[in-house]
Amino acid sequence: MAIISLPYRYLERLTGADKETILKRLPMLGSEVERLEADHADVEFFPNRPDLFSVEGVSRAMRGFLGIETGLIEYTVKSSGFTFTVDKNLASIRPYLGSAVIRNVSFDEESILGVMGLQEALHWAVGRGRSKVAIGIHDLDSVRPPFKYIAAPKSRKFVPLDFERELSMEEILEQHPKGRDYAKIVQDFPLFPLIVDADDNVLSFPPIINGELTRVTEKTKNILLDTTGTDLKAVNIAVNIICTAMVQAGATIESVEVNGIHVPSLAPSERTVSVRECCGLLGIDLPAKEIARLLERMRFAAKPAGNDKVHVRVPCYRADIMHDWDIFEDVAIAFGYENVPAQILETFTIGKAHPAAVLAGKVREIFTGLGFLEVMPFTLTNERVLYDMVQRERSKVALCVMHPISEEHTIVRTDILPLLLEMLQANKRRELPQKLFSAGDVVEGLETFRKAAGVSCHASADFSEAYACMDVLLRELSLDYSVAESADPAFISGRRADIVISGRKAGVFGEIHPSVLNAFDLEHPVAAFEIDLRAVPGYAGLQDSP
Repeated sequence: MAIISLPYRYLERLTGADKETILKRLPMLGSEVERLEADHADVEFFPNRPDLFSVEGVSRAMRGFLGIETGLIEYTVKSSGFTFTVDKNLASIRPYLGSAVIRNVSFDEESILGVMGLQEALHWAVGRGRSKVAIGIHDLDSVRPPFKYIAAPKSRKFVPLDFERELSMEEILEQHPKGRDYAKIVQDFPLFPLIVDADDNVLSFPPIINGELTRVTEKTKNILLDTTGTDLKAVNIAVNIICTAMVQAGATIESVEVNGIHVPSLAPSERTVSVRECCGLLGIDLPAKEIARLLERMRFAAKPAGNDKVHVRVPCYRADIMHDWDIFEDVAIAFGYENVPAQILETFTIGKAHPAAVLAGKVREIFTGLGFLEVMPFTLTNERVLYDMVQRERSKVALCVMHPISEEHTIVRTDILPLLLEMLQANKRRELPQKLFSAGDVVEGLETFRKAAGVSCHASADFSEAYACMDVLLRELSLDYSVAESADPAFISGRRADIVISGRKAGVFGEIHPSVLNAFDLEHPVAAFEIDLRAVPGYAGLQDSP
């Protein structure tokens, strides 16, 4: 989820409505207002709507939703006369390039922060942490066309953003904060991608960092946009979203010739949808004319094509429209979920908590009483975190994701403890002690069951603390247990023990091994424990769960 900062003054000016009206109706678009500050609101948007990751995008959507300006915006794109050539040696490195010239921009500190925020949000939602798409925004008047996207030697030097001296591209990966963050994307390639102008000045080292030469300031009036990546569709989506957002702020767009092809076009796509299918899916009866009107409020162009069809033109920035049902969802949003008539169900049932959920609730109560704070790590993780960093052997029954969208989420968790250590790593600058726990589903093969785990991080965390906490948990669960010497490599030898219940290993506790602490960049000892809740007598399992 992306959290976008919306300055009230700028938002009201672009939308043409007061902030109270906007913030009241904004959740109906599929967002959640996280915080209301004196001068801005922080709003969370779903990742399927990257066109809303800016004040400009939100104002465009709200103008239609509030009926101020409905229908499709027609974008005019003139040719800039500029060209970009792409080096063939980039084919196996980072082959795709999108670009545009954005003129007549009017920047202040607020709008600069906004466009940089949009850039970073797109890096996350569309670019998969820059690995799939990276975006560069440059002061056009600082460089001279034509431009080249080349594969350059690692020794090539330039002054990166926020530095005052030249560094080679290899040095940037070691010394620049962005270089250290994103080095893994390019470090194994023999050559590095580089964007230069006609005078061989460096604009950007994608996907790492721009050059200081083209820094955008309040004096910037014209922008050169570049997007590079490994997926052409994603590259074009990023270009379209940034360009249309800048148009909303008053800029004009010009195309750039990239290897003989003019980009961007900003032309809408077209599709024809069924009225009957729409009404059947939504459960409300709407004529074609009304569906078209509702879609106009969502900034589509729409008109009836007979009694059962509506012809729709989809804006170029709506990357989420992949199926007719996505169109129908916008019909429902414009109609208003609050206006859908309530109906009593034909069948009546009485629900109750699943026994496994009841047990998990009891575990939460015990941990909370011990002073632990509950966290909810992702169910998806990766082999590096789940096994390698805790020095455990990779499981042969782990459930892998067939088509992962990120290298960070390739496997369904089989344990919870490594994810709590990752949580400690993310919060290592917070005050100590940190005592965290989680109780939730894990998957081995095709079996889903529940585990509970806890960690305590502070200067005095040791085996005795882990033993004491585990003893309280097991006694409160009325479990008769014994302990045995453990060989779990995640813990220090001699300061670890297995939990044995009814003759079977049911868990482990102890003091985390220094090598594991180093792997998670933790500076203080950690006492930890994990238990398989199937060991609790009468555990009902999750047989009725998918």
